[in-house]
Amino acid sequence: MIPQLFKVTRREQDNPETFTLVAESQDGAPFHFAPGQFNMLYVFGKGEIPISISGAPERSEQVVHTVQDVGLVSHAVCELQPGESFGLRGPFGRGWPVEKTRGRDLLLMAGGLGLAPLRPVVYEVLAKREDFGNVVVLYGARNEERLLFQEEIREWRRADIDVMVTLDLAAPEWHGRVGVVTSLCRPALQMVDLEETIAFVCGPHIMMRFSVRELQKRGLPADRIYISAERNMKCAIGHCGHCQFGPKFLCKDGPVFSYSELQPYLEVREL
Repeated sequence: MIPQLFKVTRREQDNPETFTLVAESQDGAPFHFAPGQFNMLYVFGKGEIPISISGAPERSEQVVHTVQDVGLVSHAVCELQPGESFGLRGPFGRGWPVEKTRGRDLLLMAGGLGLAPLRPVVYEVLAKREDFGNVVVLYGARNEERLLFQEEIREWRRADIDVMVTLDLAAPEWHGRVGVVTSLCRPALQMVDLEETIAFVCGPHIMMRFSVRELQKRGLPADRIYISAERNMKCAIGHCGHCQFGPKFLCKDGPVFSYSELQPYLEVREL
């Protein structure tokens, strides 16, 4: 429960309301995490929020968070400048089961900020590309201005990762796909072996619900679809109870679950 001090070393603006902060421990200790885990970030005098880690797992000398400016504490995090300090607790939770995907095809589906928690998975793939089969990234954003990591996406494509991007609303100068991210499922599943494919899905709740439904409709079973269920997390250790979902605590039993684990509770209205 005691935060460790970290210092911001770099701050980048990804879109009008999203920032990526790179930080390092003030005592120089290495930081290790698994893709899909999260930290609790504490800004002095403002409060604490859970934020997924969006950096490369092998870069233990730094920790990276991509944060959307949507509230009091997230605004304070986004306003941190290089040289300023914040408190950090973590890493917490169960991450993406990357080991299960080695030797198999991998489908990553992201909506909006949901690409950030999936970015460490892409870094894992890039570090040992030969250990994985076909890797396809489906990414949907509201408009071109809100796209994240655009330069990195070009690098991923050069590294034998298929990336398909779609926008909900497009300007006349946009020459890519237009529509919701689920519209990409049909062409994407033709690029993988459905019998050997595992899917990781992250984004707004409604996006994940319809994405999972589309994947299941096209033959992918619930136990090979994983989602990141990040909601109402306050303490990160299962103590406060805010994130309890049926018999599970999302912070310590998740936030990553196979859809088959959560499906009985997701179908209960207003749970």
